[in-house]
Amino acid sequence: MSNARAGAEVVVAGHICLDVIPAMHEMKEGIGAILVPGKLVDIGAAVIATGGAVSNTGLALHRLGLRTKLMGKIGDDMFGGAIVDVLRSYGGQELAGGMIVAAGESSSYTLVINPPNIDRIFLHCTGANDTFTAADIQEEALIGARLFHFGYPPLMRKMYEDGGDELAALLAKAKNAGLTVSLDLAKPDPESPAGRADWRSILLKALPQVDVFLPSFEEILYMLRREQYESLALQHGTNDLLPFADGPLLRELSQELLDLGVSIVVLKLGEHGLYLRTTDDAAKLAAIGAAAPEQLDAWVDRELLVPCFEVAVAGTTGAGDCTIAGFLAGLLKGLAPEAVLNGAVAVGACNVEQADATSGVPAWEAVQQRMAAGWRRRQVKLELREWRRGGGSSDDGAWYGPGEQ
Repeated sequence: MSNARAGAEVVVAGHICLDVIPAMHEMKEGIGAILVPGKLVDIGAAVIATGGAVSNTGLALHRLGLRTKLMGKIGDDMFGGAIVDVLRSYGGQELAGGMIVAAGESSSYTLVINPPNIDRIFLHCTGANDTFTAADIQEEALIGARLFHFGYPPLMRKMYEDGGDELAALLAKAKNAGLTVSLDLAKPDPESPAGRADWRSILLKALPQVDVFLPSFEEILYMLRREQYESLALQHGTNDLLPFADGPLLRELSQELLDLGVSIVVLKLGEHGLYLRTTDDAAKLAAIGAAAPEQLDAWVDRELLVPCFEVAVAGTTGAGDCTIAGFLAGLLKGLAPEAVLNGAVAVGACNVEQADATSGVPAWEAVQQRMAAGWRRRQVKLELREWRRGGGSSDDGAWYGPGEQ
């Protein structure tokens, strides 16, 4: 850890892997045309990039101009060396120096099947991520930082084994150091050990240590209400449940998360935008650590949804992670919730204009300029009864929940 970047504002820890992303042609027959035994599929050159929360969210924060320290666990193998080389290419040894190298372990890698206009498929090896523990986080590596972000515990075996004790201990270490703690998830394969874990019990232990929780709607519905998740999937004949994230369900889920200890709930809604719900306890919000909101009154007891911006989509790899980076950047910059949400979906939109996970992300100032130039938004298609859309000369694009004045 001694070579990790000094003076970082943000420490991004958790899952990291090497992504191999072959260029693919648009497919008229659908994804099933690829998955045919014995068939040779003509594809283009591969992009080699790092993936996972550490890389995607961390490098996006770095590209936005935040001083960022990356903390992932890799093996001492060729893939591990490739991960370090990629990180060095973005920011030199300052970015790469935070990696934890585990002798004799394999590094994680992912084959990303990402045809245009079709949701991606991942073939993933978790590797050294499975042995990441609280002991891998050294207290001196947190000194001077304001925010600790941890990502993808469902893809890290030690984080969900034994009822999630290790995850709770790891987050508590950052919380006790005075940092604001944020957490992101990943949806596990339902048939895997992670998919069969009792995530409600795991989150019951972990979330009291979390200030900002940023799962996707589908992830948290699966983990808190698996029967409802499976019922909706069966009823509608699809696992794409985002169109059914209506106002009441978003409010119910967010209230449950607030009751479990979180102060700021952010639910990623894919192409439908970003949802925010915050605690009504001003004292609790003020005490979330070194990245507590500067405009405290503007953050207390809020419920907002901001739609996405229109873009030509080249690939969706890393979209949620980059959206999170935009949110955390805005929070660290002391902005109001509306501005933070708009910045988050704008960063996510920039990301999907490129096939890989982070190269589409520009500097924060460039994102702001693009929004100010009249960037068009997508229409909101979710059912938001009793919600109202902001308007007037100061239209911020946000939709306001029933409790908003």
